[in-house]
Amino acid sequence: MATRDARQGGDEPSGGDATATQAKARLEANLARIEALTQRLVAAMGQGRQVPPALQGPSQELYAKAAGAYWVEMMRDPGKLMEHQVGYWSRTLKHYVEAQQQMMQARPAAAESDKPADRRFSNPLWDSHPWFNFIKQQYQTNAEAVRQAVNAIEGLDPREKRRLDYFATQIVDMFSPTNFLATNPDALERALETEGQSLIDGLENLVRDLETNEGDLVVTLADKDAFTVGENLATTPGEVVFRNHLFELIQYAPQTDDVRETPIVLFPPWINKFYILDLKTQNSLINHVVEQGHTLFVVSWIDPDPSYSEIGMTDYVEDGYIRAIETAKEICGVKKVNAVGYCIAGTTLALTLSVLKSRKDRSVNAATFFTTLTDFSDQGEVGVFLDDDFVDGIEAEARRAGILDKFYMARTFSFLRANDLIWQPAIRSYMMGQTPPAFDLLYWNGDGTNLPAKMAVEYLRGLCQEDRFARDGFEVAGATARLGDVDLPIFAVACESDHIAAWDASWRGIDKMGSKDKTFVLSGSGHIAGIVNPPAKKKYGYWTNGAAASTPEDWKAGAEKHEGSWWPHWIDWLSSRSGELVPARQPGSKAHPPLGPAPGRYVTGGRLQADAAE
Repeated sequence: MATRDARQGGDEPSGGDATATQAKARLEANLARIEALTQRLVAAMGQGRQVPPALQGPSQELYAKAAGAYWVEMMRDPGKLMEHQVGYWSRTLKHYVEAQQQMMQARPAAAESDKPADRRFSNPLWDSHPWFNFIKQQYQTNAEAVRQAVNAIEGLDPREKRRLDYFATQIVDMFSPTNFLATNPDALERALETEGQSLIDGLENLVRDLETNEGDLVVTLADKDAFTVGENLATTPGEVVFRNHLFELIQYAPQTDDVRETPIVLFPPWINKFYILDLKTQNSLINHVVEQGHTLFVVSWIDPDPSYSEIGMTDYVEDGYIRAIETAKEICGVKKVNAVGYCIAGTTLALTLSVLKSRKDRSVNAATFFTTLTDFSDQGEVGVFLDDDFVDGIEAEARRAGILDKFYMARTFSFLRANDLIWQPAIRSYMMGQTPPAFDLLYWNGDGTNLPAKMAVEYLRGLCQEDRFARDGFEVAGATARLGDVDLPIFAVACESDHIAAWDASWRGIDKMGSKDKTFVLSGSGHIAGIVNPPAKKKYGYWTNGAAASTPEDWKAGAEKHEGSWWPHWIDWLSSRSGELVPARQPGSKAHPPLGPAPGRYVTGGRLQADAAE
């Protein structure tokens, strides 16, 4: 009786009342959280940088030319316009009628689609639910109409046509129904499953990204708390043996009793951190080279601040490449090294080799180039950002700031793969409320560096736009560097689906070098995965062809496909050009004692200290 009275008196709420109380408390907490997040959102958005209009998209001149060419073509052949319009509207009307009929059935079913599979629409509801199916198919019809309109334009320069196609595709991808909450079944299902918690978590992720990037919206691709450089990334043992205002030189500790006499100096690109080649032991090219009995030096470039505004390509050649090569020679007591350059660092290595030849300096015995462009007559996919409208904007911004900020570099490369690096991560983080994955490669991808203003402009103007290295010569370090001057033994690796350095353009540059000893390898996959491809994974494969070829297409047609990684093939080539075995060398020397353990100071944002510089 006492228990019943207590319940009736409300001393102990019933199960239903308790649930309602908990739900109310949760709702109130979430409403308070939304209010706080909204205030933070508004504050963060007010801090964002003002991106110059020239860096927001191509100039309006491109669209004006496209519109003019389109209407000239349609006035000349009005039947083509009518055919496009009638075809589009007939497909749209037919699709609408079919969707209406399906919805009126007792058990609605989606209409069949003849469109190719698209992994953005992998949720079964896109195919089984009439409403989502209608949205998907209409989007695909609209996208096809845009592509047809662009393809129908004649009278444009091929380069302008390519740019128009690229930016039209960017706009079409941006308007995909998967990018909007109301038309994304994955996000809606998760919101229902979590009683709206995913949307609140997504808002928190959005606010976090804005605050972290001072108002700039940069989607976090990887869990930043999952990795620490030097602890679970870049862990191959070694020592910093030299440091100046541009780089730290890391010499890695030997892992064999004997090593090859000729050491290797590896130059990674300075638009990212070097540890892409040392993510973890299982896929570390750095660790693999050392395991194979080579003395390896790796350059770790500094992340420039505005005080570096007048640092140019000459500084990178003189105080970077040549200084690193001389230091490695001094430490090892040898007359020559083997040099490796990756991406832009390969381009600059080729410039350096030409400069050294002009000085009759044969310090480099053989050179390896990873995904390197030296002939920019075909700029590949990234060429859409290399016309004057963008480059003028980049030059103005770099001169103003003293640096080309990593924000612009990261954004440019992300837009080359927008669905993978912008839209899908944004959906997962902001609509689904998911925590970014603990993915080392994506963590590295977000760990970019700035570029000195002078160097960035010299590179974009003189090399990318004017192609002077492959044509008339590029002035650097007191010499006129020419591609044909590179005449020592060469091993080059390009990647089949590289969206930054197209493999055929890379082949053409290697073909123009003056060396009689050339080995060209085409790896499967792209700019990163094709290089970071350890033998144990047995992925991608690679092609070789020792026969002469006049074009990259001819080379590929006669090439032999091999399974697995190209690393062993390169190590064999390198070992045969690295001299005899000598006792293993410990890092440093009397003249260059170790300054600290690898991965060093610069890779984590440290700066040069006067008492540590030479």
